[in-house]
Amino acid sequence: MAGQGLPLHVATLLTGLLECLGFAGVLFGWPSLVFVFKNEDYFKDLCGPDAGPIGNATGQADCKAQDERFSLIFTLGSFMNNFMTFPTGYIFDRFKTTVARLIAIFFYTTATLIIAFTSAGSAVLLFLAMPMLTIGGILFLITNLQIGNLFGQHRSTIITLYNGAFDSSSAVFLIIKLLYEKGISLRASFIFISVCSTWHVARTFLLMPRGHIPYPLPPNYSYGLCPGNGTTKEEKETAEHENRELQSKEFLSAKEVSTYTNAFAFTQFGVLCAPWNGLLMDRLKQKYQKEARKTGSSTLAVALCSTVPSLALTSLLCLGFALCASVPILPLQYLTFILQVISRSFLYGSNAAFLTLAFPSEHFGKLFGLVMALSAVVSLLQFPIFTLIKGSLQNDPFYVNVMFMLAILLTFFHPFLVYRECRTWKESPSAIA
Repeated sequence: MAGQGLPLHVATLLTGLLECLGFAGVLFGWPSLVFVFKNEDYFKDLCGPDAGPIGNATGQADCKAQDERFSLIFTLGSFMNNFMTFPTGYIFDRFKTTVARLIAIFFYTTATLIIAFTSAGSAVLLFLAMPMLTIGGILFLITNLQIGNLFGQHRSTIITLYNGAFDSSSAVFLIIKLLYEKGISLRASFIFISVCSTWHVARTFLLMPRGHIPYPLPPNYSYGLCPGNGTTKEEKETAEHENRELQSKEFLSAKEVSTYTNAFAFTQFGVLCAPWNGLLMDRLKQKYQKEARKTGSSTLAVALCSTVPSLALTSLLCLGFALCASVPILPLQYLTFILQVISRSFLYGSNAAFLTLAFPSEHFGKLFGLVMALSAVVSLLQFPIFTLIKGSLQNDPFYVNVMFMLAILLTFFHPFLVYRECRTWKESPSAIA
């Protein structure tokens, strides 16, 4: 129970952030875990006696076949992370919160137990564990995104905050790596994570609804095992206002690479930057709402117009990330790490917020899943691109980076099209179907 000093919705928000921050998106910290796996000789048998002595990004002897195996596991995991969002989103829409979270707990706990009890001899089980880990993580995220519905005009801020926490959970694998270097075994770390699933179960029944959190939030809405906790007067006013206004929606020494691996992992703490995207959208939405009341413009146009700066800024950040990654100056990659996590946080956050504003909330799970499934198809290119760079391009990713930048330039069409549509709706409200 949340306690009298802490409103239920705030307790739900904070514990949800902890859940996403600590567990949901750990896949993004894969490089830190690879460092540990290599020290434990996972897939070491793929390295022949003539394996090169030059240290690679994890500080181990250079072994192309071993690196490719880890890259393939990551590609499979990231593919499942995105592709399975569509069926898991359908599960959330159809069977609602409790069922979706219990499925997430099953997948996540099974995965962490598999990793805990693997060894170099059974390393192939990582091909099963990592996809299961990502499926459980994305279900945790989907069930937590609806918590934004509890916060009225700050809804977009909360949604982007959760996406930032999801990205930042990559720090968990960094912590495991640092503990490993201090003598804590990989098995002990993952057994501890598995035991934490009891906390997920408790939160599912104590602080989450059985069904969906509606939007706009009706007066006296209650959930969890605290039926006496309704909305406050301020929340009721916010819900009523929302109901009126928004009916729509390459090769270094072992110590130095470990340094860059740690730097990359530390910069993944996107929870600090993701809310700024949501704050931008919420502020613009409130500004445009005032204008709409004066001019009689459509609230749907107002909501969509508030997403245009966010969508454009997201594309700009991604372009900056690609440009920095293309420059072969190693110290510059610290900036690349920072831009990578900021652009990723903005990308996931603006995607989720845009869907909640542009489409009915009862279809959010399916639409969010469909978008992620499409991105999963694209993510399948990671492994062939990795092989291409290591092979034909002789470790020179220049041409691949150029192609990425050209692809990113195409994304600027999205905010432009949304802006043009908003202008049309503002000038001719009758054009809205």
